[in-house]
Amino acid sequence: MTEQRSEQPMITWGIIGCGNVTELKSGPAFNKVTHSTLHAVMRRDAAKAADYASRHKVPFWYSDAEQLINDPAINAVYIATPPKFHEEYAIAAMEKGKAVYVEKPVAVSVAACKRMADAVKANDGKLVVAHYRRGLPMFLKIKELVETGAVGKIKNIRLTMFQTHRPDIVADTGFNWRVDPAYAGAGYFYDLAPHQLDIIQFIFGEAVRKSGAAAHQTNFYAAEDAVSGIMELHNNILFQGDWNFSMPEIMKEDSCLIIGEKGYLKFPFFGTELRIVTEAGADLISFEHPQNIQHPMISKVVEYFLGRSSNPCSIEEAMKSMEVMESFAYGN
Repeated sequence: MTEQRSEQPMITWGIIGCGNVTELKSGPAFNKVTHSTLHAVMRRDAAKAADYASRHKVPFWYSDAEQLINDPAINAVYIATPPKFHEEYAIAAMEKGKAVYVEKPVAVSVAACKRMADAVKANDGKLVVAHYRRGLPMFLKIKELVETGAVGKIKNIRLTMFQTHRPDIVADTGFNWRVDPAYAGAGYFYDLAPHQLDIIQFIFGEAVRKSGAAAHQTNFYAAEDAVSGIMELHNNILFQGDWNFSMPEIMKEDSCLIIGEKGYLKFPFFGTELRIVTEAGADLISFEHPQNIQHPMISKVVEYFLGRSSNPCSIEEAMKSMEVMESFAYGN
């Protein structure tokens, strides 16, 4: 349902990279949030940009990112390109005085994150990273259960993400830039783990120690297809994660166990059911994600851009997940 609108102030958006992620997950939400409107979209393929604008009733479209960034009607830019281009476009937008909302992973390296953070400071800019699971009821409920001690003091976290070499939870985009290290880093791990590692640190705080290893177990693509990592979180909580994108169909698994002294929480990161198990019994809570899954996060972003609330996910917070990812995949 569209939120009630009023007069100015207004966040007027331009989207750079109007691909699959913007079709339903994010794009329509920019016109549903109060004080927010989608003014223009950009894609290098002019025909696809024009088609997107027509289908979504967006007034303007561009095939050149610089033209969109220079559009005086736009005061906020959403960057939904492959990660390789995030740094370039985010910095260019901030240098023109635009606020920025950028997809995850925020960049392909910690070094790029640092340059983006420096640009925020240099331009007195505003940048939010699209770790939108922070706004979803299921993950907010998990955070609440941990903080209220529903399963007692937390001891261990075990995460398993086993998928085939073409995971069905990822959109098929023709040219599969997600597994090209030049465009996206360490393959599907860099595409999916940001959601998971951000929520872990959102709930438990940043890693105290971390290490890991990655491998090429098949020759489907150039990027790594298997990653394992461990980290120590605050309060002596130990985390173990395994990602493998060369598994057979029968081995597919998306699960996270948060294990406490009185029971555990079990849930998928890309699903909607939360199981709570204690000595008193077991409960299963089902959730329904919003039609436009980024809608709650975009609402928070608009409020931040208007100066009415704090940053819902800063570049510094996102950098913590990138540091863990680099440590797990490359030993950095």
